[in-house]
Amino acid sequence: MITPSYEADVLVVGAGPAGVAAAVMAASLNLRTVVVEAGQVGGKLHAIGALENVSGNWSTGPELAAALAADLDRMKQAGWCSVVNARAVGVTGYDDRAELALEDGRVFTAQAVVVATGVASLTPLDAAWISAPAEFSAPPLWRTKSVDLAGRTYVLGGDRPLGTWLRSHPKSSTTLNVLYPSGDDYKITEVAGNRRVRLVPVSHVTVSSLTYGSGWALQVQDRNGERKSYVATTVLSNIGNKPAALQGLAVGEDGYCPPDKQHSRIRIAGDLRSAQYQRIATAQGSGAEAVLAGYYSTVLQHA
Repeated sequence: MITPSYEADVLVVGAGPAGVAAAVMAASLNLRTVVVEAGQVGGKLHAIGALENVSGNWSTGPELAAALAADLDRMKQAGWCSVVNARAVGVTGYDDRAELALEDGRVFTAQAVVVATGVASLTPLDAAWISAPAEFSAPPLWRTKSVDLAGRTYVLGGDRPLGTWLRSHPKSSTTLNVLYPSGDDYKITEVAGNRRVRLVPVSHVTVSSLTYGSGWALQVQDRNGERKSYVATTVLSNIGNKPAALQGLAVGEDGYCPPDKQHSRIRIAGDLRSAQYQRIATAQGSGAEAVLAGYYSTVLQHA
């Protein structure tokens, strides 16, 4: 049997908290590592204004993103890893190798691939519980500054960035009227006692332009079928994320990629695993664990 020629021992897809943690662990095991990232190191961290559940004394996402970039630079200078700026589109596991296909047509081969591509933000048009005209566009809450809010502010969805936004803007006096479906019930408990939040459980929301003046009309149906109307000066989107799964991954009914359903040479790390694991700290731990699991079950056995 001919041993394949590998571009790397480990290919890491994504340079967020999970991907960089995977690269650091791989370097510590003397594994030749290539990190593939289409955007900037740290990803969504650059827009997170407050970190309170991440160890290391980081106060903001940009601070942690800068530290992750420094980690990669240090490993690159030491010759422990290389970084490829490209978009990965597909991954395939074989008995003797794993292959990663890039958008530009290149294919990289490694003993194992760690996929940490994370999630992408949903828009109101993606949500079944929201009806809105095609031209409707709501800025994401997590990118909005308190100084940009005016008048009566409504938030569509109770995803976790709501709590992060409140911690990031402690002096904001704006009341956030949060319309959220039953699927967000387990998330909303984190902010249920906050005085700057008015929680409105809903089953459906219809958004339309006001006939006169600027703003939006919101027709809301609550969980009991009753209907109410609201007028919003500002409408923000906070409806959650969709997994950024690569072609070739085993995907569950919810669109996420269960680690235990993948090929043995393909490891899943970070937010891509499940909606309930979308935390920076757990993402970092999963990145390191993914490399260790691959090292002992695949790389070490075939070294």
